[in-house]
Amino acid sequence: MTWGFVTCGPNEALVISGCCYSKPLLVPGGRAFIWPCVQMIQRISLNTMTLIVDSPTVYTSQGVPISVTGIAQVKIQGQNEEMLLAACEQFLGKNETEIQHIAHVTLEGHQRAIMGSMTVEEIYKDRKKFSKQVFEVASSDLVNMGITVVSYTLKDIRDEEGYLKSLGQARTAEVKRDARIGEAEARCEAHIKEALAEEQRMASVFLNDTEIAKAKRDFELKKAAYDVEVQTKNAEAEMAYELQAAKTKQRIKEEQMQIEVVERTQQIAVQEQEIARKERELEATIRRPAEAEKYRLEKIAEANHKRVLLEAQAEAEALRLRGEAEAFAINAKATAEAEQMAKKAEAWKEYKEAAMVDMFLDVLPKIAAEVAAPLSQAKKITMVSSGSGEIGASKLTGEVLDIVNRVPMLVKNMTGVDISKSIHAV
Repeated sequence: MTWGFVTCGPNEALVISGCCYSKPLLVPGGRAFIWPCVQMIQRISLNTMTLIVDSPTVYTSQGVPISVTGIAQVKIQGQNEEMLLAACEQFLGKNETEIQHIAHVTLEGHQRAIMGSMTVEEIYKDRKKFSKQVFEVASSDLVNMGITVVSYTLKDIRDEEGYLKSLGQARTAEVKRDARIGEAEARCEAHIKEALAEEQRMASVFLNDTEIAKAKRDFELKKAAYDVEVQTKNAEAEMAYELQAAKTKQRIKEEQMQIEVVERTQQIAVQEQEIARKERELEATIRRPAEAEKYRLEKIAEANHKRVLLEAQAEAEALRLRGEAEAFAINAKATAEAEQMAKKAEAWKEYKEAAMVDMFLDVLPKIAAEVAAPLSQAKKITMVSSGSGEIGASKLTGEVLDIVNRVPMLVKNMTGVDISKSIHAV
């Protein structure tokens, strides 16, 4: 073994003895440092042990043999150092089976002792008391060995002589007897109560019939009185109803007349409002637009009148100015024409034939244009040729020139002036 720390679980304890310790060091569920060769380490179990304690054929205080089986839970107390040290002195080096055997023997001895001091009835009827006594006595003895009794329970009680069975039979017979007596008493009491109930029921029925007859009589009397009163009230009610109906009809007629008056008044008011509305509508749709149109037309007429006056004035002024201008122009033109005519007359006097030639030459293009004018207005011209001479446009042009060539002859016949000669002379 090497030196160092040694650990153990919570269900065991370390016992270290040797150098440095005057008494063993106890370490329940922990660790400790040890020196090998000079210190020794041992382990003791702290597990809970279950013991089945069976005590067969034990005579009770009455001398009745019975057998009892109990179950106990025991363990070595590791939290109390003195108890743990006592357990180490007693059980160190022993295994768990040996420790269970020692505890089992001790518990069985105490269980047998308690059984001998009690009767069968006490053990059978008060198991809790028996278990408590065994627990207390065994605990006080086992604690000196470092063992704690965690719990003890009485599991079973039995006997070979049938004593417990006899106790059960006697108790069963007693219970059955009490049950039969109770059942008979209950049936008797039930019959008595049924008879009393029937008597009370019949009395109640008779009393009820009497009360019913009395109530029926009172009802018939009251009903007759009520019928008289009701008929009287009905007659009064009918008369009052007819009177009230007449009053109601009269009031309804009055109300209807009032309603008709109100309706007529409202109709008149509605008609007046309709008349006023139509007047306002007429005012809005006809009169005012007519007045507006009249005003507009008056303004337009006034404007037109002013415009016409101004136009007339302007036109008169323009006519006046135009007249003055035309008069001036006519006067100037007449003056110029007169001067021109005078000059022409003088020129004609001096150049009679030359003037005529000049005038002829001036009007000759006009004559040609007038001769050709009908031809320019014609859409279609049909020309018939005899087969000799020109045709087409040249023929038409020749016709126009032929007409123009005849003009000097016409002038000569009308004026006696031979234009051809004059032209050649010029």
